[in-house]
Amino acid sequence: MSIAPFLKCSDINVSLKFYTNILDFEVVQAPDPDPEAFMSMYAYLKREESFIHLSQHAGDGVFGNVIYVQVKNIDTIYSSFINNGLKIQKKPGITMEPIEQTWGMKEFYVTDPDGNFIRFGQQSA
Repeated sequence: MSIAPFLKCSDINVSLKFYTNILDFEVVQAPDPDPEAFMSMYAYLKREESFIHLSQHAGDGVFGNVIYVQVKNIDTIYSSFINNGLKIQKKPGITMEPIEQTWGMKEFYVTDPDGNFIRFGQQSA
């Protein structure tokens, strides 16, 4: 089984830059350059074996989704995102730096430009 969530975005180009430049996703399908085309507000991205859809279309999700991503190398991924320009966010309930949680996971959270949360977690040793 493979799950590829849709993430609602208010500006496809801003979201595309965030997911490709900061979170290292690759573009599988870019938005159509014609602003009148239906697919001008949609992109399909890949990182390793995971996919996400970015969409400005009215029926494709809501702002504030949460995605949990289990990884094997959380400290390396975190360092990569910081080196790519990820800004530390000071918001209640958001753990920006990897931290050992009481439920046996080491986690950090990222918020995209539209308030969607991506939580990265690694099983604690």
